[in-house]
Amino acid sequence: MSRIAKNPIKKTKEIECSFNEGIFSAKGKLGEMKITVNPNYNINISEDEVKVLPLNDNNNDPNWGTTRAIIANIINGVTNGFTKTLELNGTGYRASVSGSKLKLELGYSHDINFDIPTDVKIECPKQNVIKLTSINKEKLGAAAAKIRSFRKPEPFKGKGIKYIDEYIFRKEGKKK
Repeated sequence: MSRIAKNPIKKTKEIECSFNEGIFSAKGKLGEMKITVNPNYNINISEDEVKVLPLNDNNNDPNWGTTRAIIANIINGVTNGFTKTLELNGTGYRASVSGSKLKLELGYSHDINFDIPTDVKIECPKQNVIKLTSINKEKLGAAAAKIRSFRKPEPFKGKGIKYIDEYIFRKEGKKK
């Protein structure tokens, strides 16, 4: 029995939500998002909250809580947005944005040009910091993971691309 799914999702007055023919859409100050909802669920929208309710009385469906979490992320995305910050550690590691490409210099013999997805905004306040912002949490996480995969942090010196709040477990080097 899901405890998360029973909780209503709080929303403010400036968010416009609608649900018809299986499509939930939310429009806020940062943009608009739509998603197709599982046909086993109905969404009740009132003035200050949104509830996800199953059509049948089977309360142990695992997708109920997932559906509620996705809708909560959409509502949070169009009001506040999501951000992730990556940090480059290593000698000569640099990042810069030019147009719709992120140029990464990560110690390879070539530079890596990463195409920025349409829903994600990337900026580099410093040469070793990459800040990603988006209203879509799924695309933001996928873009950050793809950038991180170009040079994951290694445990001996800590060189690589890491999330700003990530802790890297360090290993001791060889002993003589």
